[in-house]
Amino acid sequence: HDRFMEKLDACIRNHDREIEKMCNFHHQGFVDAITELLKVRADAEKLKVQVTDTNRRLQDAGKEVIAQTEEIIRCRVQQRNITTVVEKLQLCLPVLEMYSKLKEQMNVKRYYSALKTMEQLENLYLPRVSQYRFCQIMIENLPKLREEIKEISMSDLKDFLESIRKHSDRIGETAMKQAQQQKTFSTTLQKQNNLNYGRNMHLGRSRILESKNEITLKRTFEDDDEHEEEVLTAQDLVDFSPVYRCLHIYSVLGDGEIFENYYRKQRRKQARLVLQPQSSMHETVEGYRRYFSQIVGFFVVEDHILHVTQGLVTRTYTDELWNMALSKIIAVLRTHSSYCSDPDLVLELKNLIVVFADTLQGYGFPVNRLFDLLFEIRDQYNETLLKKWSGLFRDIFEADNYSPIPIANEEEYKIVISKFPFQDPELDKQSFPKKLPMSQSVPQIYIQVKEFIYASLKFSESLHRSSTEIDDMLRKSTNLLLTRTLSSCLQNLIKKPHIGLTELVQIIINTTHLEQACKYLEDFISNITNISQVSVHTARLYGLSTFKDARHAAEGEIYTKLNQKIDEFIQIADYDWTMSESDGRASGYLMDLINFLRSTFQVFTHLPGKVAQTACMSACQHLSTSLMQMLLDSELKQISMGAIQQFNLDVIQCELFASSEPVPGFQGDTLQLAFIDLRQVRHYWIFPLQIMFLTCLCHLLFYFSSMKDSSKKNNIFAQFRKNDRDKQKLIETVVKQLRSLANGMSQHT
Repeated sequence: HDRFMEKLDACIRNHDREIEKMCNFHHQGFVDAITELLKVRADAEKLKVQVTDTNRRLQDAGKEVIAQTEEIIRCRVQQRNITTVVEKLQLCLPVLEMYSKLKEQMNVKRYYSALKTMEQLENLYLPRVSQYRFCQIMIENLPKLREEIKEISMSDLKDFLESIRKHSDRIGETAMKQAQQQKTFSTTLQKQNNLNYGRNMHLGRSRILESKNEITLKRTFEDDDEHEEEVLTAQDLVDFSPVYRCLHIYSVLGDGEIFENYYRKQRRKQARLVLQPQSSMHETVEGYRRYFSQIVGFFVVEDHILHVTQGLVTRTYTDELWNMALSKIIAVLRTHSSYCSDPDLVLELKNLIVVFADTLQGYGFPVNRLFDLLFEIRDQYNETLLKKWSGLFRDIFEADNYSPIPIANEEEYKIVISKFPFQDPELDKQSFPKKLPMSQSVPQIYIQVKEFIYASLKFSESLHRSSTEIDDMLRKSTNLLLTRTLSSCLQNLIKKPHIGLTELVQIIINTTHLEQACKYLEDFISNITNISQVSVHTARLYGLSTFKDARHAAEGEIYTKLNQKIDEFIQIADYDWTMSESDGRASGYLMDLINFLRSTFQVFTHLPGKVAQTACMSACQHLSTSLMQMLLDSELKQISMGAIQQFNLDVIQCELFASSEPVPGFQGDTLQLAFIDLRQVRHYWIFPLQIMFLTCLCHLLFYFSSMKDSSKKNNIFAQFRKNDRDKQKLIETVVKQLRSLANGMSQHT
């Protein structure tokens, strides 16, 4: 070995001498290259100075040339602009002359000539120079000049428009009264059943026709002595002569169409004002009545203008205006009716809409959409009912004690049965006192659902619909009550924090009985509408899905609360992971948790078997997962064998609880499988873990010992180098610690 080391040192010295020779050989070339590079840098500096000087002299020489070139360009642009201005002025001068002539004609009030001049300007002169701004100003002023001419002959028309705006509500009120009287009279005639029925019906129709003619501004001007009270008409309230005069003037001027458009435009504006409701209209019936009267008055006037003038108002125009107004009316009624929270006010609004629709229908306006709106208002009426019943349901749930109904005697039992259709042959065999499975809220909810059906029927009866349609509407509204209002109340009730496991179990029982009562509600609706349930068009109640969803939510809440309670017990667990020996019995927190689960599952005896089994399995799985998370906690750095044995006792207790069948119905060891992972971890830790750990320690100790010996043999001069000395000390420290740990584990085993 010593000879080998001598040879190795000799070889190292030879290599060092060769490296030194090579460095000495190339040193002079490196110095020469640096010297040449310094010379090149000096030449580069000189070249840079020369280029900069050349560039400066070139820039100074070109400044004068650039200035002269710019001056030539400026002169040529000015010359071209002057030529263009001369050409355009020659084109604009005739326009300016014609506009000056127009202003002179306006000053001397030659409006007809002024109109002709404006026509020449628009058609002949202005299109040639329309790209200039002064021409745009002229074009903008021409309509103003026309408006100025129109205003001179239109002052009377404005007075007329103001007059009909003021009297529209009175005209409409009168028309609606007459329509209501006509409807009442027609109803009375239909009820007459005598020998003079035909003659009286003829006289009644004559009177109805006369009333309509009075409202339509005396179209036929027939007098009837049978009218004891004189009825004011639109002609009595408004003078229509300004419309005729203004129409004639505009026709002479050749602007009849402009006048028609202006009149229609102004009337459209008035229509928008009439159609704009007051913000507080929804508060009282009078607000709606005033709104409808103004609209009726507006269209009564338009109907009169339609029949006494030629072309000023056409049927197409009135239909278009009515369609626009009808859309606005429907939108307004939709909006304001949504503010109504009083069902009585909604009923009165419906009656006003019927009178309003009958009045305008008498003048030939289509009102089918208004009758369709009544169905939407009926939905709004149902919404107010749903809000009211939502509060009733909440009060019932808050007052309930969520315990079975105690029955002391036969009389009390009959009272409950009269309110709620409950049938249980097994319970009937029991003697008094006894308890019904549901709580007090079940019969109360059933009674309130029936009351809702009665309230919904009040609106449907006056819509003149068939019994089938009424039946269908009642079922739809009842479905809304069940699927939305009652379902929402149940869901909110289940989510309340004060509702415990006992209350949730009672809620599940209650929803089961309410679900069974839905068929009796269907029979109830069929009885009040006289519609058989076997009818093809008969809708069904959706209570089945409503109460199933509520039960599912309650079951989910039961699972959640059980898991939360388990988490509370787990939080108070205080394992000493470094204990030397176990206590010999399961932890106190775990025994309390198991006792709690046993008592809780005893309450689940009234629940369906599957629900109780699912809750039990969910609780066991959550407990197993929580215990496993304790072992996998990142803050747990070490664990003693005593702690493992204590944890093993707790796992055994969990398995004993699972094998005791806390909830009947599990097959074999199904419930024990929830703790299978903990069982496997227990086996791995108690027996093989120690042997595996000792084996790993032995391998590590052998490895570092070999490294230590090799380092001593190969590094003869290690004591002269600091890095090698530190490395050697580190290896020795690791070897000592591994030996100490291995000895401690062997003694403990």
